[in-house]
Amino acid sequence: MKEIWLEKYRPKSLDEVEGQEEIVERLKAYVKSGNLPHLLFAGPPGTGKTTCAVALARELFGDAWRSHFFELNSSDERGIDVVRNKIKEYARMAPMEGGFNIIFLDECDHLTGDAQAALRRTMEMYTRTSRFVLSCNYSSRIIEPIQSRTAVFRFRPLKPEAIQRFLERIAKEEKLKVTPGAVKALIYVAGGDMRKAVNSLQEPASVAPDIDEETLYKTASTARPEEVKKLIETSLGGDFLRARDALDNLLIEYGLAGEDILRQLHRSAFEMSLPDDFRVRLVDAIGEAEFRLVEGSNERIQLESLLAKFVVFGQELKGR
Repeated sequence: MKEIWLEKYRPKSLDEVEGQEEIVERLKAYVKSGNLPHLLFAGPPGTGKTTCAVALARELFGDAWRSHFFELNSSDERGIDVVRNKIKEYARMAPMEGGFNIIFLDECDHLTGDAQAALRRTMEMYTRTSRFVLSCNYSSRIIEPIQSRTAVFRFRPLKPEAIQRFLERIAKEEKLKVTPGAVKALIYVAGGDMRKAVNSLQEPASVAPDIDEETLYKTASTARPEEVKKLIETSLGGDFLRARDALDNLLIEYGLAGEDILRQLHRSAFEMSLPDDFRVRLVDAIGEAEFRLVEGSNERIQLESLLAKFVVFGQELKGR
């Protein structure tokens, strides 16, 4: 594929942003007034934070938006020096055509505490020439003095219908035949993340224009939800060996890592019909296994240990 669809189909205006209607309306009010305070965009990945920042700059400054917009990813340069040098140097520059410049700091929750303290002072000193738009996944990692100086916008995971509309638009433009099952699979894989949905669509589309459910799950390295539910049901039913075979299928056929399987088990645990107290125990066991994997434990042993716990839970459930 010659183009990355994320850039090719990135909304050019606030009206084109999907799934964040309340936020878009607030941002349009700033565009109408021709002014804005410092902003903080917080929310999960792939929900439109960067898109809204760029669209806001486009609508405020028109074709000259690039000369008023400075973007920096804080996960790459996260120390105090980048604030004292790069950011401060740009913030003090007078805008070329009057008004103000926008400094967009992506993933600013990766900035160190000292860097955030220096940033707070920079935001205060250069308000006349610059407005800061800070983007983060976890607003709790942003120091309180910065949060109190910004208007906070909380982005939520995108709803299935918003993701479906955007994907159908891309499929129409790219002349793809995407089955209804594949659209449903894309929404499941995305989990509210538009970026993940678009990338998951582009990968199989680079091979063939006809995309079905089976192809999509394999290229996205995601197990079918029904197979994950079957794994839980089999283990709760007391058949450990069959559950182990189903686990092997997920690891080998789909090429999933242990943490990928745990994430899908966690998601499926809330979609199954189970007594609440057993659901609590399942989630607790999944969380324990995930912690052990992150700490470096053997993947196979921890996953099979988790299935063994499910078998024990299932026996207790039968004894009720």
